[in-house]
Amino acid sequence: MQFKENFIWGAATSAYQIEGSFDTDGRGLSVWDAFCEKRGVIHGGHTGKVACDHYNRYREDVAIMASMKLQAYRFSFSWSRILPEGVGRVSVKGLEFYDRLIDTLLEHDIAPYATLFHWDFPQELYVRGGWLNPESPNWFAEYTSVVADRFSDRVSDWFTLNEPPCFLGLGHVDGTHAPGLKLDWSDFFLATKHALMAHGRSVQVLREKCKKTPNIGYAPISHIAIPVDESPENILAAEKFTFGTQDAARGFWFARLYLDPVLKGEWPEDAVAVLCKNGPKVSNADLAVMNQPIDMLGLNFYAAPTVRAGAEGKPEVVAENPGSPRTGFDWSITPEGLYWSVRFHHERYGLPVVISENGLSSLDWVHEDGKVHDPQRIDYTSRYLKSLHRAHAEGYAVDGYFHWSLLDNFEWAEGFKHRFGMVHVDFATQRRTLKDSAHWYRTVVESNGAALASNPVRNAVVVVETSEGKISTPYKC
Repeated sequence: MQFKENFIWGAATSAYQIEGSFDTDGRGLSVWDAFCEKRGVIHGGHTGKVACDHYNRYREDVAIMASMKLQAYRFSFSWSRILPEGVGRVSVKGLEFYDRLIDTLLEHDIAPYATLFHWDFPQELYVRGGWLNPESPNWFAEYTSVVADRFSDRVSDWFTLNEPPCFLGLGHVDGTHAPGLKLDWSDFFLATKHALMAHGRSVQVLREKCKKTPNIGYAPISHIAIPVDESPENILAAEKFTFGTQDAARGFWFARLYLDPVLKGEWPEDAVAVLCKNGPKVSNADLAVMNQPIDMLGLNFYAAPTVRAGAEGKPEVVAENPGSPRTGFDWSITPEGLYWSVRFHHERYGLPVVISENGLSSLDWVHEDGKVHDPQRIDYTSRYLKSLHRAHAEGYAVDGYFHWSLLDNFEWAEGFKHRFGMVHVDFATQRRTLKDSAHWYRTVVESNGAALASNPVRNAVVVVETSEGKISTPYKC
């Protein structure tokens, strides 16, 4: 059950969801700061003003990562903490915070995997048109240049954009995420064009500026399908659902909109036409900017529908059985989908993949014994990792896994309603408590996956700190 020798084990977060200190040391506002001020858009009226207070507690959080034996940490820079107006003036204090974070990670032999954009677009640039402004790719390139100049002597691994379907679709079509717009499809595709060009410009800057040879990735989230069985016709139907013909009901949840321009240099005119008669003009020069060579594809995966081949091989979604397991977010639990996500993306695009996000919302609390028992998260993660191992065993290039998330955090429009972390955060006191899943994940990391072969819950290990050192004891449910 072991993974390859240089497989990377990590956990992930994002700046707005954990940092807090929203106006400290000259940080500029982001669209999420502004969105959280609107009445009724965030569960409970919550905001990320404090979040996990990671800005002040990063040393404690890195020490926790080290205790879990994490090899890598995927985090994001806050664009407006570094450039308060999005372009122009650079915040020295903002740069110094990330200096301290990166240096602390390296002191603990934890590789920093840096994401440049995880949804927190600077408010000062939003009022200038945001992603609708044709200058937005240049804004992102300027920001990337500042970051590369400062941190690329210590950071080798980069992701450009995280989940365009979410920040473009949920934020600009549904209006349920920041900035809360409900644009028509033509404007959505214009914003998409500019965001994908921003990705490309960012890759160009990283190649030009980085002091260490960069390993560059991109982290979309693909709405794939799982075949109902492994007959050739049903596998083909699942692949068609994933990359085939756009259906208007899929809206912005369609993989080729965000992948083909970046990885194949092809604008999906057929998919655009399903939703919009007057899409933006995309020239060969625009596509050349989008289609910059990258080194890895980040796959964020949580759940997927099951399909079968219907009439003439057309994919048909298979209804779930009543009572099928679901997460606290009411998402289906479909571990086999992680295998199919790796397989379908690798077969189409040929890039090594990293699982840049995978995890679940679960109902966690501190028990009377002072611990957080989350057997559901252990079982969930074990199942998904076994599915990932199948892809690895079959020869697909899988380079790493980042659990979402390290910490319970601000879950966007859901506020603090959901807990995705392997570390429990009491948001009133900011006390951190490692959940059972954190102790279990350590055993997986230390064994490079071999611990998955045993009962994932009954054979978890709890590391107890005593005056005489660390004692590892079996944890029994």
